[in-house]
Amino acid sequence: MTIQENIREVLATLPTGVRLVAVSKFHPVEALQEAYDGGQRIFGESKVQEMTAKHEQLPADIEWHFIGHLQTNKVKYIAPYVALIHGVDSYKLLLEINRQGLRVGRTIPCLLQLHVAQEETKFGFSPDECLEMLSEGEWSTLPYVSIRGIMGMASNTDDMEQVRREFASLGSFFSQVRKKYFSNRPEFCELSMGMSDDYPIAIEEGSTLVRVGSRIFGNRVY
Repeated sequence: MTIQENIREVLATLPTGVRLVAVSKFHPVEALQEAYDGGQRIFGESKVQEMTAKHEQLPADIEWHFIGHLQTNKVKYIAPYVALIHGVDSYKLLLEINRQGLRVGRTIPCLLQLHVAQEETKFGFSPDECLEMLSEGEWSTLPYVSIRGIMGMASNTDDMEQVRREFASLGSFFSQVRKKYFSNRPEFCELSMGMSDDYPIAIEEGSTLVRVGSRIFGNRVY
């Protein structure tokens, strides 16, 4: 099957209100162009240098989502154009995003990354750390940051009941903080969870953004 056929197949499984982030990291520009020609506009990258190179070569109306672990010293390179940063895992990073937003004159949309998986290697706030940061309230004084929602990853396991529990916990955390801290901020509406192997479960648990790579582009070329 072609990339475009794969995209159509994935899109056919998404309910209204759920958007597809085509995870294009490690894939060549030609593959992204083929997806673009098939109508895909949101692409997810996890390396700043790679995303910036692709941004310069591909059409200007693409929404670039940064889905990897973002180091503070790299924010400046993507600040002018990034559409959504999925993985904000510290207040320090939010401060830097605000600083770079001021520098380039645009408010940068972000998601707070929550760590609910079993693996230690995954990044993100623990639920307690995230609640503590939100309750301190300083985030609300950053004019160049727009917190749009929550992102998280389930454990890399074949136990789909565990995956569902983790997605459910992300969903309830999202609802809890939306009610408590974002009730007057309608832009706080995104829950980014679910990848190629588990996105149908993520959608059932409330995901609004699914990050699908291998189902669209095939296995990555490292």
